[in-house]
Amino acid sequence: MADEIHEIPSTTPDLQTELARQLQELVPEAISDGKVDVAKLTELLAADAADSSERFGLFWPGKKRALRAAQEPTSATLRPVKDQSKDWDTTKNVFIEGDNLEVLKILQKHYHGKIKMIYIDPPYNTGKDFVYPDNYKEGLETYLEWTKQVNEEGKKVSTNSESEGRYHSNWLNMMYPRLKLARNLLSEDGVIFVSIDENEDANLRLLLDTIFGASNFVGEFIWQHSVQPKGYTNTVSLHHNMILAYRRGEAFELHALERTAEHNVNYRNPDNDPRGPWRAGDVRNALYRPNLKYPLETPSGKFIDPPENGWRWSRETMAAKIATGEISFDAAETKITRKIYLDTVEGRAVESIWFGKEVGVTRDAARELKSLFGGMLPFDTPKPVGLIVRMMQIAGVGSGDIVLDFFSGSATTGHAVVAANAKDGGTRRHIQVQLPEPAGENTEAYKAGLRTLAAIARRRLELAGQKVAAELTGQSVDTGFRAYALTDTNFTKWNVTSKVEPGALEEHLLSLRDSAEDTATPDALLTELLLKQGYSLTEESSELEVSGLGLQSVGDGLLLAYLDEHTKPTLDQLRAVVEEEPARFVILEDAFHGDDELKTNLAQLCKSKGVELWTA
Repeated sequence: MADEIHEIPSTTPDLQTELARQLQELVPEAISDGKVDVAKLTELLAADAADSSERFGLFWPGKKRALRAAQEPTSATLRPVKDQSKDWDTTKNVFIEGDNLEVLKILQKHYHGKIKMIYIDPPYNTGKDFVYPDNYKEGLETYLEWTKQVNEEGKKVSTNSESEGRYHSNWLNMMYPRLKLARNLLSEDGVIFVSIDENEDANLRLLLDTIFGASNFVGEFIWQHSVQPKGYTNTVSLHHNMILAYRRGEAFELHALERTAEHNVNYRNPDNDPRGPWRAGDVRNALYRPNLKYPLETPSGKFIDPPENGWRWSRETMAAKIATGEISFDAAETKITRKIYLDTVEGRAVESIWFGKEVGVTRDAARELKSLFGGMLPFDTPKPVGLIVRMMQIAGVGSGDIVLDFFSGSATTGHAVVAANAKDGGTRRHIQVQLPEPAGENTEAYKAGLRTLAAIARRRLELAGQKVAAELTGQSVDTGFRAYALTDTNFTKWNVTSKVEPGALEEHLLSLRDSAEDTATPDALLTELLLKQGYSLTEESSELEVSGLGLQSVGDGLLLAYLDEHTKPTLDQLRAVVEEEPARFVILEDAFHGDDELKTNLAQLCKSKGVELWTA
């Protein structure tokens, strides 16, 4: 019987258990009684094992605790908020309000290995930045409590100042578990970009080396964010931030940038070459190559001595290039010229400095935001759309790819994805995650009804979508988004926390007569069940009635769900549902009202039709 009914898991996957499973396949002798035998594993790796007393890496107080925060499963879920969404039924974009640590855990089930690009602009740890609540032991409860404790002045409730004593450690403890989980979401050819300034640049580089591996470092890009001098004469006027890029693995390919007329200014055609514009290229070898030092014979039989380090090519290659006209001689036959033709140049190399004139500066970002919000600047530190577009270009983000930003801010990343799709007709998708950090009562945004950064971000996505749609000339672009909010599980039986006192346990268990919260809507229940089973946040669903039973249909009937625990179905009604032959049928445990015979008969019906039966 147990083999025929699958119970939906109450939490996200336990990463420690998953690691043990993978080690079981690779080195079974290192697993003892279902747990990793560290001593045995060290013995097996003795030849490569380092002296545990001398290690290279980044260490700080709380690192182990922060790692456990990433590994700890969560019972949290996402609640659909349709009245804050746009084009719910058709869009493939997602906006999530909530603590990104919990959200990243929720995303693991479906989006593991499916995200092409991640961009985040986290707090820079300047001493004034908001630092997420760090009660890692009970992260969801901390978040839910925090969202009810916005102070009366609308001020940030948590900052990290140098007087704290663990200034850098606090920041690293926040970043470590989030980046650890983010890596799991990247596809094999995926890449992450992280903005930072000089406060934590060095620590972030080491942290990313730890998580992604130093060999997966792609580059550190310098973004010129301003052009006007600032500060006093005895201080350095800073005009840049850093953007660190790390790939998931060797499958990642760095894509060249598009060329503009400015990049082609050195290509000319003074000799009317039929192949078109060209520029002179070097014929000398950069390194000393004695085997490439040979005299080059000219068409009239003269000889040109080789450069000091030798030619760039062998005799055979040189002869071939002369034959095609790529190498030409001057009139006196005393030197040669290499022609690099414009039509052979594919894009331009990605450079480490990104100038504001190409990708925008903070003033451009503010201008973009003000133009959307009617002159109001609701967010202090937006990034320009062009900066995110540049990252998507070099990451090779194309149609169908997903871009994730879990420090969404004003949702520039979502705006950039929609703008890129409008330009080339692509179908890129975005997922934004933002904590409902208070905007502050004295801000223009708060007075305009935008009380949190999450509300500002959602509004920006709406306005940017309207702007893009108004500028379209025929093509269709997805400018919508599904809005979700982080919340505790809708199923009371999954919500047993460590706070239940031993004496109150019996009373708590007696309260679990209903498997689902009475206030939970069918949409909320369905969303949680789909997430727990690994479905995406943009699955299409509809209501369906079969033999008088109201069902939720997902994937055009591939999954059917009966989510009414108060009305017990009859066997004939359940038989009619199974006759629809869905791949999977989900039913609430309490819908049986304790009738084990009905449950057994349903299991047999599903087995006879090859239908997977899941209970929650």
